[in-house]
Amino acid sequence: MECSTCNMCKGGLVKIACILVLIGALNLGLSGIGYFLSTNLNVLNLILDSWPNIEFIVYILIGASAIVEIASCKKAKV
Repeated sequence: MECSTCNMCKGGLVKIACILVLIGALNLGLSGIGYFLSTNLNVLNLILDSWPNIEFIVYILIGASAIVEIASCKKAKV
């Protein structure tokens, strides 16, 4: 599955990071659409509503995954 713009989804960590970044991007897009529709379309919040600490951990993992993706893209361009 090629999912990043720099096509670096080869290693296990990078592949997981790629998937988490996609989930985060889709969640942000849906949250933005939900704002204009005056509804909650934040999928992570809807799924993990009763576990807010787990939700925040997922957000931290998504942020860390973005850093891994950035590092992978920089490494590929060198």
